[in-house]
Amino acid sequence: MNNGPLSGLRVIDASTILAGPLCAQILGDFGADVIKVEHPRGGDGMRGHGLQRKAEGLWWKMIGRNKRPIGLYLGDPEAAEIFRALARDADVVIENFRPGVMAGWGLGYGDLTKQNKRLIMIHVTGFGQSGPYANRPAFGTLVEAMSGFAHVTGEPDGPPTLPSFGLADSIAGIAASSAVAMALYHRERTGEGQEIDLDLLTPIMTAVGPAVLYADQLGIDQARTGNRTINNAPRNTYRTSDDRWVAVSTSATVIAERVMVLVGRPDIVREPWFASGMTRAEHADLLDELVGEWIVRHTRDEVLREFEKAGAAVAPVYAPSELLEDPQVKALDLITAVEDPTLGTMRMQNVMWRMAATPGRIRFTGRHLGADTEAVVLEELGVAREHLDELRARGVAL
Repeated sequence: MNNGPLSGLRVIDASTILAGPLCAQILGDFGADVIKVEHPRGGDGMRGHGLQRKAEGLWWKMIGRNKRPIGLYLGDPEAAEIFRALARDADVVIENFRPGVMAGWGLGYGDLTKQNKRLIMIHVTGFGQSGPYANRPAFGTLVEAMSGFAHVTGEPDGPPTLPSFGLADSIAGIAASSAVAMALYHRERTGEGQEIDLDLLTPIMTAVGPAVLYADQLGIDQARTGNRTINNAPRNTYRTSDDRWVAVSTSATVIAERVMVLVGRPDIVREPWFASGMTRAEHADLLDELVGEWIVRHTRDEVLREFEKAGAAVAPVYAPSELLEDPQVKALDLITAVEDPTLGTMRMQNVMWRMAATPGRIRFTGRHLGADTEAVVLEELGVAREHLDELRARGVAL
């Protein structure tokens, strides 16, 4: 069986909540051997995030998948020596301590590359390795606020709105996996490793789009528009007759035309202002009223069926339980079944893209803290059991 395009690579995940661990999860999904290094007391905070079943963190089962956990307190000199031994043969190290912490333990990039010139080390921090904010504690919520995302999200007369999930961290984790892939490609050509500095702020600023350009070039700050957009209309969520919701988008004018014909108002298409998305957005009240009046007279299934027949763009607003049963999700195996030794069959998000020649896969779910310490430290590094027992007795290994 193919083990993925990153088979044979070793990644050390020394990061916590959430961007660094997601980067490592993606690399592990595509074949990398990921060693998860965690503090012996408590481990990665992701273990306690979210809901549990049978005292097992459900989110951890996904974010910790395809990783072999070892318990090691890196601030202890002897434990740090074990980490250096791990890094000697590693390809990638992922960390998210405050700038200077790893170097203070003798585990900075300069320290580790003395024995491994091919090493790639990525720092995933709130505000990067330099600048006036570098040493500030930061979580995704803070950069979601700073990035402009919260400012442009929410109803026009409401407050700035933050997401209820780890948006900034997730975008950064995906970006980090891309950065590592680029560094691996560079190393393939040159034989040289490198250091990567990724802050949480940059990826979500990119996702927010042209708001910074508007501020710079036009001197305006993009306003909150709720579910609407300044780029096109109709674009909103609409309630159906069976008290469900659908989302409609008309980024292309031809799609907007099909929607208006479907709802019985082809005359609107002939209006001069209908010809472009931005001028349609200036008439969003009218367009929302016409579309909403038609949709509210039909069930969600009827709306989806009629929009599909008309070639117009619509999607149901799903609860997660509905996503589990969607036929397209099932056809592509976007949510896949995985066996867990404690919880049995679990359904979770599958690997993030489908590669024809070197597909990724979920080999196992997130394991308990220290599950692979002996396999890695004793069997693979050759550390004496007496030494490991002594570290365990001091609480710096698990």
